[in-house]
Amino acid sequence: MGNDTKTPLGDGSPGIDLLILSNGPGEISTWVRPVVQALRARVDDPDLLRISVVLSPCTNASGREAAMAAQIPGVDRVQGAAHFFPFLLAGKTAENWDWRPQGVVLFLGGDQVYPVILGRRLGYRTVIYAEWEARWHRWVDGIACMTPNIVEAAPAPFRHKCQVIGDLMADVAPSTAGLANLRDTLNLQPDEVLVGIMPGSKANKLSVGLPFCLATAEAIRRQYPQARFVIPVAPLLPLETLAQFADAHQNPDTQLFEGCTTAELVVAPDRLPVLRNANGLEVMLWQPHPAYEVMSQFQLCITTVGANTAELGALGVPMMVLLPTQKLSVMKAWDGIPGLLANLPLVGDAFAKGINTVILRQIYKEGRLFAWPNLWAKAEIVPELIGPLRPQAVADQAVGYLTQPHTLAAIRENLRAVRGPAGAAARLADIVLALAQDHP
Repeated sequence: MGNDTKTPLGDGSPGIDLLILSNGPGEISTWVRPVVQALRARVDDPDLLRISVVLSPCTNASGREAAMAAQIPGVDRVQGAAHFFPFLLAGKTAENWDWRPQGVVLFLGGDQVYPVILGRRLGYRTVIYAEWEARWHRWVDGIACMTPNIVEAAPAPFRHKCQVIGDLMADVAPSTAGLANLRDTLNLQPDEVLVGIMPGSKANKLSVGLPFCLATAEAIRRQYPQARFVIPVAPLLPLETLAQFADAHQNPDTQLFEGCTTAELVVAPDRLPVLRNANGLEVMLWQPHPAYEVMSQFQLCITTVGANTAELGALGVPMMVLLPTQKLSVMKAWDGIPGLLANLPLVGDAFAKGINTVILRQIYKEGRLFAWPNLWAKAEIVPELIGPLRPQAVADQAVGYLTQPHTLAAIRENLRAVRGPAGAAARLADIVLALAQDHP
């Protein structure tokens, strides 16, 4: 298939359940959302296809993931991460959901063993989306692979289960309708350019990232007055909460960087809310989600590490990826045992500082990459700035990019080259529906 033609699912047969397993905010935005959209383009009747999302714990989680998933059009029910392990072990959701006799478990984030366990428990077919590697080949029914390398690495007897679909993140795209009046909404003048700021969504990132980015924006504005700034606000993050991290009286981390001044939230009729400081800097706050329309218009984005770099990369937006190390205790999103230790109550900060000191030494020595476009390319096609960064130095580099359109154009071209073709979500939807209808 691979198009938006309605599938004949349900011709005289009972409806099926699709259980999507996911975990973090990035997976929900860049994997779950496009896959649900592709599925609903084929089967829009919940009586034929009921879509449930169950979340597992994630070190990158903000606590708003269940609400994010519930807001995706086409999702019928959601269970948060707090209830995951009782469901995994006992098979009962917190709300005691019913399950239809026929269904599919789709893995879109977490641990690949989860769909194996739950598929057996529910008697459902199982599909995993493998971004870097696939496991449990013997016990799953379908493996949707991002690259051919994953197929080649599979044991020969199970390669027939594998199908290359491409990168789900490549399906990120703005709507044409949303772009129509965007410059008017932002009140941009013809000579002004839009610079994005994406400081993170969790408190430990915002406490450092927001003051740093605001100080950087202030320094950019002094050198490049035609720059206007906007933050695509993380979904379900209250503006009042965001503003607290820009307030020196409420966020002591503003003292970590030179040039940081308090910015306050200003909400006025008929215009976007802004963060404004005493020097006249205004940073617009964009709340619609997903924010692909406004993100696609960035000349440049100042961003922290995370799934946002994948979204920016898929949109072809040049970016500078920042990892300030002035406060090592905020870096807690490592995988495995380091991540568990860094997030322990009371002692987690101390563990994080020690772990990050060791990890950063390895990063400097080995040249480890963090931004998704760089991981895709296996090379630094967008700049990653790691260390005791200064806002003025970052601003100088940003202005250098803004005043050299050919450099930004080269970055955009490199991003398009590594993004890969769109359509992965449609191909995954086809796999899911084919297995759903081929039920024993």
